[in-house]
Amino acid sequence: SQTAPTIITGQTAETSIATDDTILIHDTSASALRKMTRANFVSGIGGTNTPAFEAYLGGSGGQSVSDNTVTLVQASTEVYDTDSAYDTSTYRFTPQTAGKYLVYASIQTESGSGSNLNASYLYFKLNGGSNILESSNDYYNNQIRADIIQGSMIVDMNGSSDYVELYGRIDSISGSGQLFESDSQFARATHFGAYRILT
Repeated sequence: SQTAPTIITGQTAETSIATDDTILIHDTSASALRKMTRANFVSGIGGTNTPAFEAYLGGSGGQSVSDNTVTLVQASTEVYDTDSAYDTSTYRFTPQTAGKYLVYASIQTESGSGSNLNASYLYFKLNGGSNILESSNDYYNNQIRADIIQGSMIVDMNGSSDYVELYGRIDSISGSGQLFESDSQFARATHFGAYRILT
């Protein structure tokens, strides 16, 4: 009711908007029309799901692991890392923004030659402590050779010192030849990621 239809009718329809473009809004407290930049408008209605990252186990030949041993997954190749919060040498995600984060991962396990895989396990650890999630696939009654195990959960992080890591474990009959498969074997099958959720 604050604008005449002829002001809008027949105007060029925009398909995108620049950060400093303005948007027309009605200020109900003053009963007046106001303009606001796109940047200010967006900041008032929501935010971005960052910090966020995803990394995968690169290289060739996979990561060798000892039988039935909880082992840090060396996901060293980044797909993206919005805030440089993931360390590709320690394999830790340490976001400097407090909030709730959806953490997710997948590990492709290999038991060596033959059908030797009893079970696969995936763990998230917060600050190097006890497991905050354990997923498992059990094949004790019908062993297989390889497996993909997945897990996800929401983790509260303080935005300063909290960090999360991905671990895995393989229980094999043979006791040797266990691997976390790398990207060269199965594209990004072993990967680790997280992003902040808006609450």
